[in-house]
Amino acid sequence: MLDIKIKGGELLDGTGNPAVSADVGIFRDKIREIGDLSAVSAKTTIDAKGKCVTPGFIDAHSHSDTYLLIQLSAHSKIYQGITTEIVGNCGASAAPLFGSAHMPSDWRDKTYPGNWHSVAEYRELLTRLTPAVNVGLLIGHNTLRTGIAGYENRPLTQDEMAEMRRRLEQGLDEGARGLSTGLLYSPGMFAPPEEIIELAKVAARKGGIYASHMRSESKGLLDAIRETIAVGRASGIRTQISHLKTSGRGNWDLIERALGLIRSAKDDGVDLAADRYPYTSSCTDLDVIFPAWAEEGGNVATLKRLKNPSDRARLREDLLKSRPDNYWETIVIASTNHPDNARFKGAKLTDAAKQLGMEPVDAILHITATDELRTSAFFFGMSEDNMIRILAEPYVMLGTDASLRAPTGPLSHDYPHPRAYGSFPRFLRMSLDGKSVALPEAVRKMTSLPASRFGFADRGVIACGKKADIVVFNPATVRDTATYSAPHQLAQGIERVIVNGVLTLANGKLTGFRAGRFL
Repeated sequence: MLDIKIKGGELLDGTGNPAVSADVGIFRDKIREIGDLSAVSAKTTIDAKGKCVTPGFIDAHSHSDTYLLIQLSAHSKIYQGITTEIVGNCGASAAPLFGSAHMPSDWRDKTYPGNWHSVAEYRELLTRLTPAVNVGLLIGHNTLRTGIAGYENRPLTQDEMAEMRRRLEQGLDEGARGLSTGLLYSPGMFAPPEEIIELAKVAARKGGIYASHMRSESKGLLDAIRETIAVGRASGIRTQISHLKTSGRGNWDLIERALGLIRSAKDDGVDLAADRYPYTSSCTDLDVIFPAWAEEGGNVATLKRLKNPSDRARLREDLLKSRPDNYWETIVIASTNHPDNARFKGAKLTDAAKQLGMEPVDAILHITATDELRTSAFFFGMSEDNMIRILAEPYVMLGTDASLRAPTGPLSHDYPHPRAYGSFPRFLRMSLDGKSVALPEAVRKMTSLPASRFGFADRGVIACGKKADIVVFNPATVRDTATYSAPHQLAQGIERVIVNGVLTLANGKLTGFRAGRFL
C-alpha cells in the first residue's frame, strides 16, 4: 500500500519534458511508482485532475538562515511551492560565528530557541526543530572575513588566510554546500580577487559551489562578471552569479555584452550558471549606495561618520556626484527601525524627503542615521525586457533573494519585497500567460536545474526512487498576490506541497506537519 497517491494530474517531471497524464505513488519519503495506479491502494489519495504535478521547487537564492529557526512553518515559501532553500547567500551566513563575526542586524534582533556557533551546531539545531522546508547552507565570505579581521580595509596576512581556509574547510566538512560572497558589501568589498580564488579552491576540493553577489550590477557589471568568471576558471569550481541583472537605465544596454561574456565562458569550459527573481526592483540596505570609505570599520564607524559634520558633508557630496539627478526617484523606503521613520514604509524617497523638508540625499542621511543603518529600500532600476531575456537563458534558475516571512507572528512586522511571497508563482504565471519560457522549461528552472547545480542528486525530478518533494498547483489560479504596497500576502494556486513524503500543504492550507531536512 502506498502512503500517498496523486491521481489524474498533468505530470511535469522537472527535466523540461512535456506534461504527461500519470499518477504518482509515494511510500515513506520516496517516489515508488509512476503511471496508471488506479488499481493501487493508498492511505491518502489526492485527486489532481486539471492540476499540474511537479517536483518541489528549489529556491536557489534565499536568506532564511535564521528565520527558519523561529518560523518553522515557512509560510511564504511553502505557499510558493518551495520545498528546498539555499541559504547563506551574498556573503552572509548563520554559521560559522567566531571572533568578531556577527549576524546581520535583521537576524540579530530576533530571539532564537537555541544557540550555535559552528555549522555543525546550526545543523543540529535546525534538524532538531524540523522546519517545513529542506535547507542547503552556503558559508558566507563576509562572515568568515569579519570573524578574522572585522571590517578593516586591508589584505589579510598569510596566517589570517590560513585561518579562513581552515574555517571554511571545517564548515564544508560539517555539511555546508559551498561558499558565497557579497562583494558589494563590507568587508567583502575590501577583498582582492586572489583572496576569493584561494577560498574557492578550498570549496572546489570539497565538491562545493561558489555563488557571488558581484562587486557591481550596474556600470561595473562587465568587469564584475569577468572577475566571477576568473574565480571559476582559476579554481575549477561550479560558479553561480547571484541575481543576474543590469541595474540602472544607463546600463540596460550592457545586456548583450553581459550575456555574451557568460556564454563565451561556458563555451570555454567554465561551469557557470545564474539565478534571478522575476521583478524589476531590487531590495537591500539603503546604505548600500554609500562609498567604500564610509563603510570601513563596520556599522559603528559608519554611524560615527554620519554624526560627524565634515564626514557627513563629504558623504553627501560623494552621493550627489555618483548619481544622476533623477536617481532618487527610483528609491522606495521599505523596512525602518526608528519609530519616527515608520511612516515612510512603502513611500518614495522623494515623498519622504518632502515630508522631512529635505533634499532626497539629506533624507537618506537622516533616515539611515536615525535608523542606525537598519533601513532597507526597493531600488527600481531594472528593465523588464532584460529581466525576461535573463530568465529565458537556459542556465538561469529561480531564486527569491528573500528570507521567509509570514502574515502573522515575529516575521510579519517588517516591510519585505513582494518577491519574498511571490517569486515562484509569479514566474509560473508569466509562463502560463506566454510572457516567458514554456511551462516545462519554467518548471525545469525551478527544479532539476538548481538540484543539479547544488548537488541534490535525489531531488528535482519526479522519478522512481527520488525523494518525494512534490507540488500540485492549479494552472488557472496560480499567481502572486504580494505587492509593494501590501507585501505580506500569500501566493495563490499552490494547492498541495509534499516534503520528504509528508503532506505539508493541503487544499491551500498548512497541515501542521513538517519534514524538512538539512541537506
